[in-house]
Amino acid sequence: MDRRSLLRGSGLLIAAQALTIEAGARAKLTPVSPEDEKFTQLAIDQAKHADHPFGAIIVREGRVLALGQNSTKRKSDPTAHAEMMAIRAFLDGHEPEAFKEATLYASGEPCVMCMGAIIWCGIKRVVFAASIGELEKRIGQIEITCRQIANAAPFASVEITGGVLHKEAIDLFADKIP
Repeated sequence: MDRRSLLRGSGLLIAAQALTIEAGARAKLTPVSPEDEKFTQLAIDQAKHADHPFGAIIVREGRVLALGQNSTKRKSDPTAHAEMMAIRAFLDGHEPEAFKEATLYASGEPCVMCMGAIIWCGIKRVVFAASIGELEKRIGQIEITCRQIANAAPFASVEITGGVLHKEAIDLFADKIP
């Protein structure tokens, strides 16, 4: 039996893969700051009015500079996720360079598409409520975390804080329990 089969059989393959990802880590896990709950709640408030319960805001120097909510149905646009809408709104009034000192707050952990956009924009920090794992139990998700995406980008560094007000965010999916 080869090493990979042995690890898979013992349930340790995921742990081994996580260690491999960790070795090239580009994501810096950061603790919750005093303002994180306030701004995460604003993202959750955006989610309450969205097509699907996802909201996001972009903050710089303590000021909310952009709001976003999932608008995929309203806009007939599968890319109109909350984070993408917040990024587009931010660019309506700011130069891309301004992302470098910004924090994006989201009611749910950014998906692969949104985290890719966050990295390409150079957003400094991401704070989210419900994790991909929590969301996957309620709705379909691509089971790749924002940390995995960040760690796969050797040209970028992003700070990540997760789990802020996760219960409040996941409660928005109460009617989606399988």
